[in-house]
Amino acid sequence: MSISEKEPIAAIATPIGEGGIAVLRVSGRGAIEKVHQIFKGVDLRNQSSHTVHFGRILDSEDRIVDEVLVSLFRAPKSYTGEETVEISCHGGILVTQKVLETILRTGVRAAEAGEFTQRAFLNGKLGLEQAEAVADLIHARSLKAVEAANQQLSGSLGAYVRQFRQQIIDATAMIELELDFIEEDVEFANKEALQKLLEELQIAIRDLLQSYEAGRLIKDGIRTVLVGRPNAGKSTLLNALIGSERAIVTDIAGTTRDTVDAEWNYGGLLFRLIDTAGLRHTEDLVEAEGVKRSQKAVQEADVVVYLKDVRTAFTLAEQKEIKELQDSAPQTPMLFVTTQIDRMQTSTVDAHPEHSSIQSISSSSDWSYYEHLQISAETTEGLDSLKELIKIHALQQTHYDGASLLVTSSRHRDALEKTLQHVDSALMGLANNLTGDFLAIDLRAALQQLGAITGEITNEDILDSIFSRFCIGK
Repeated sequence: MSISEKEPIAAIATPIGEGGIAVLRVSGRGAIEKVHQIFKGVDLRNQSSHTVHFGRILDSEDRIVDEVLVSLFRAPKSYTGEETVEISCHGGILVTQKVLETILRTGVRAAEAGEFTQRAFLNGKLGLEQAEAVADLIHARSLKAVEAANQQLSGSLGAYVRQFRQQIIDATAMIELELDFIEEDVEFANKEALQKLLEELQIAIRDLLQSYEAGRLIKDGIRTVLVGRPNAGKSTLLNALIGSERAIVTDIAGTTRDTVDAEWNYGGLLFRLIDTAGLRHTEDLVEAEGVKRSQKAVQEADVVVYLKDVRTAFTLAEQKEIKELQDSAPQTPMLFVTTQIDRMQTSTVDAHPEHSSIQSISSSSDWSYYEHLQISAETTEGLDSLKELIKIHALQQTHYDGASLLVTSSRHRDALEKTLQHVDSALMGLANNLTGDFLAIDLRAALQQLGAITGEITNEDILDSIFSRFCIGK
């Protein structure tokens, strides 16, 4: 793809605030000339690419705005593929803004959100899936999310998709060539080879789609809902996990009236902890609404932790309550934990060694017997075991092995699902001996969906949606 340099744009590329340095980026046709107009130092127009120069930025009255370092990147060897200048200035809010204003007065336009990366995509420096990974990397909230974004940024997913796409292109070309010679009854396409190719693609797409659930959890965080009766220790546990007093803790039942959210990083994963109102029948309208929200949170959870105060008897009403929660989210792992063992005078819990591990009760129908984990959020006893088991149960229904390709984007998932539908249809057509013109329809549709992932085929609406997620300056 040939490099296309558009009008120059500029933006502050680092977060607004006070710091040691700030970086401003200028990219586009004549970017070096524009910066040269306000720069006092060497003649930037005569300098080589990938060089750094010390000097001063001057305003329209030749007053010093700031001392800076200017880095030059000549096309096409830059992030955007265009002529690019990066200016490192002092990191104060006012001085950074003043440098930007000075640049804009030369006729450079202020960049829109994601416009630098959009130009990198349009100039063939990045595939569309890689451009999306840039935004994912910026917004990553856990180490695993960073790893997933870097995997996609490396181009591994794009290369995998392009490989199959090229094979379908070759097969489609042979089928359509047959259509051109249909009267001569010439066969160019090997139907057996095409069937094998489509079956391999079918398997590969299904494997990728299976990775989406793990990719979603890694990218967006694992919704971990803490439920139980009032004063079961939910808020205390949330505070212990995140290491701060996020939720209010009192001995008064019904203190938590609404869900309380907090982020917790563990094992490289982001967990979105949700502390809920205690489950009980109440005439208090506000608390009753809190209970409804607790039940809704369970339905949206990735993992549920049901907490039970060890000092109180386990009732038939609570067993029914747990069963109703499980029925509302049958595919969601539910862990059963007894809490506040540090306050226990005489243990009401069987201390047999086989009962020291937690049990997923999401598939159990025998409510007379439980394996469980005993913890104390106050003394942290059992807390490390609980952390590890939450992580294990959160990922138990995914196909995450830490090494294979991950699909993290719902856009990619949708495109792969549509591709699979067209591949299935083409295979059915082959089995029914349909003519090449019908097969070509499905193959072209599959190509379009695969091309939408990497950006070979796209439209302005998709681009606007993707790049609107970016910050200005990237």
